[in-house]
Amino acid sequence: MRRLLCGLINAPKAARTMWLSVAPLKLKNAANSRCTSSFQGDNVCNGAHSKKALLSDPRLFEDQFEELVAELTERDFADPALADALSRLREVLVYNSPGGKRNRGLSVIGSLRELLPPNELTQDLVQRALLVGWCIELLQAFFLVADDIMDASVTRRGQPCWYKKDGIGLDAINDSFLLEGSIYRLLRRHCRDQPYYIHLLELFTETSFQTELGQALDLMTAPPGQIDLNRFSMERYKAIVKYKTAYYSFYLPVASAMYLAGINSEKEHSNAKHILLEMGEFFQIQDDYLDCYGDPAVTGKIGTDIQDNKCSWLVVTALEVMTPEQRAELEACYGRHDAASVEKVKAVYNTLQMPTLYQQYEEESYKRLQKLIAAHAQNLPHAVFLNFAKKIYKRNK
Repeated sequence: MRRLLCGLINAPKAARTMWLSVAPLKLKNAANSRCTSSFQGDNVCNGAHSKKALLSDPRLFEDQFEELVAELTERDFADPALADALSRLREVLVYNSPGGKRNRGLSVIGSLRELLPPNELTQDLVQRALLVGWCIELLQAFFLVADDIMDASVTRRGQPCWYKKDGIGLDAINDSFLLEGSIYRLLRRHCRDQPYYIHLLELFTETSFQTELGQALDLMTAPPGQIDLNRFSMERYKAIVKYKTAYYSFYLPVASAMYLAGINSEKEHSNAKHILLEMGEFFQIQDDYLDCYGDPAVTGKIGTDIQDNKCSWLVVTALEVMTPEQRAELEACYGRHDAASVEKVKAVYNTLQMPTLYQQYEEESYKRLQKLIAAHAQNLPHAVFLNFAKKIYKRNK
């Protein structure tokens, strides 16, 4: 599969790295110029030549963050009575937004580069794509702060969960609302005069609601302190994954880029959604597999899905093929935190040859993806979807 995937991925466009010496996020004053060259150390913008360093998308993206924080906490409100609240907002943003792989946010600019030729990528448009990418990262932070409270998690990205920090506690609930509210302030300030503004607002609000419905399904399927494997099924699992993960992690970044590129057709968005939701389902199944079988030295975390009574792909797949005796063993040990119980669950998985079943699933999923791209991406660049595939298929962390 790896050779096949490498053959399918288009070589990176020459415009993968871009100009940009204007101050991040200051869109209202940025010249609406088109850069016709970003090579050999020179940029040609409106006919003027200047020496400018070429920056990668990840570097451009990271450079936006401090400006974004300053805008929200220093320049957004002038009322001195809000000083303490704005200081708290800065702390919330800085603690919860950085970290992670940034795949969601970076996929906006990455997808946009595939959807438009380089000469149509204005500085304004690139900066707005970076901004919308950060709005997706803020949405992720909003979900994670709240999710950690609901799951009683202890750490996140190698540091204590926000609500676990001294002096925070359940005040973190309001902090999660601050993260969500920041999204719409940024979109309003920088995209309100653009034709895609309403599309982005509807996309973000609808995706948030879908994700919250998925979280509701997850909480109802495995409520804290209640272990009932009868609640677990492949149908329920796929519904949780679709709504809780796939929409905001895969469809939201690409749909945002499509709107930025002027692609508003419901048919084209529906076609993209077919492909991306399938990819999102695989991504979560892969996450579930790595939680149990991944190398902590590579993944950076020790899996706890078994102890946490998660409705994961491994357990729902096992329930479909196991014997009554194996089910009895699973019911006695799943959701328990002692090491002996966890090892017994893993022994059941190994007896059922779960690694082999997963590898078979991965091959089948990749073939389905190829068929979906052929059927639904006739008018969209295949590289938009294959770039996602390159990041997730055969990953080990």
